[in-house]
Amino acid sequence: MKFGKSICVLNVGGTRYAFTREVIRDFPLRRVSRLHACATEKEVLELCDDYDRDRNEFFFDRHAQAFVFIMLYVRSGKLRFVPGVCELSFYSEMLYWGLESVHLDSCCQKRLDDRMSDIGLDTLSEGDIVLSGDEPETPDESVQRIALTGRAKWLEKMRKTVEEPNSSIAAQLLASVSVIFVIISMIMLCASTLPDWDTAKKNTVEEHRIVEAVCIGWFTAECILRFLLARDKLDFIRHPLNIIDVIAITPYYVTIAMARAGMPGAGLGVAGVVLRVLRMMRVFWLMKLARHFLGLQTLGLTLRRCYREMVMLLVFVCVAMAIYSALAQLLEHGLDLGAQNQDYASIPAAAWWVIISMTTVGYGDVYPITIGGRVLGGMCVVSGIVLLALPITFIYHSFVQCYHELRLRSARYARSLSTEMLQ
Repeated sequence: MKFGKSICVLNVGGTRYAFTREVIRDFPLRRVSRLHACATEKEVLELCDDYDRDRNEFFFDRHAQAFVFIMLYVRSGKLRFVPGVCELSFYSEMLYWGLESVHLDSCCQKRLDDRMSDIGLDTLSEGDIVLSGDEPETPDESVQRIALTGRAKWLEKMRKTVEEPNSSIAAQLLASVSVIFVIISMIMLCASTLPDWDTAKKNTVEEHRIVEAVCIGWFTAECILRFLLARDKLDFIRHPLNIIDVIAITPYYVTIAMARAGMPGAGLGVAGVVLRVLRMMRVFWLMKLARHFLGLQTLGLTLRRCYREMVMLLVFVCVAMAIYSALAQLLEHGLDLGAQNQDYASIPAAAWWVIISMTTVGYGDVYPITIGGRVLGGMCVVSGIVLLALPITFIYHSFVQCYHELRLRSARYARSLSTEMLQ
């Protein structure tokens, strides 16, 4: 829209805010920034409740105090609930202006999740509180909206079916079949290492080939389907679980190609060893279970959020290991007092004793024999307990928070699934 003045006024619940056209164009709130792209007054009125052309003033009949806190977020980057205002009411204001729950501080996110869980609400979306005409539509956006009623909507439903196991009954059935194939594949992988496996395989070679081909075929079809339905193909390729899927599937097809070329894998030297290592990578198919089990999802999310604490723990252990291994080598071997303990002939050899002592494992294969070495061993064990316990509190609280978030998400999916079954 061609604004009449260089200053634009936003009137939110009676409180007026003045901004330049450049600020409006780059405004962090999506609803406000879209005003700059409006070509007609009709498009402006789709975003606001009224418009005064003479004063270049946009009227929004919204909660004035809530917008004050939203403006504080625009300035400082911190978004918190308004004291005395219902969490859901403030959340509806956030959605109206184009913000999501992820923009809230973590403490307020927990309050919102608790509130929505208490009233049995699955989730709020912008479409639940905003009229369909509130969002401006360019011609391209209009075409996309129409397409969502057809092919795009079907593709999105299919994507949720293969990516979100709890999103529908079909998704749960698909996930159950995938879990069964993972279990069958793991059983065959474990059985293939038994001494009598080669004899049994010779007697039932066709059955084993069929089972293996069916499992690999299912995993291949699942991976290709998820790739075709992915919104961002590059993100899909870079995802660790998808990389593991490809690594686990590839050796089967490499083995088939080599067999057809007359090169059996057992006699290829280094190539055969590499191929057997790749085949053993199938064990990482167990990571596929993380899509279906809350415990594994919680563990992965906790490790991703606590990588700083994990690095800090690793640094603690490495520093202590360097100090104690040097002292242990000196006391047990380096001072040359009587009999030398050959288990501590070098610092790297002593480092093995330090790590099993600090973690209180104590295999007993290496142990000090001098008085100084035994005193050092006691100090090593005690300090190991203290150092390992320091970051545990942070990791524990993060684990509890991640579990709470994922449990709420799972409960929402369960309520949605119950609604779908009743309809």
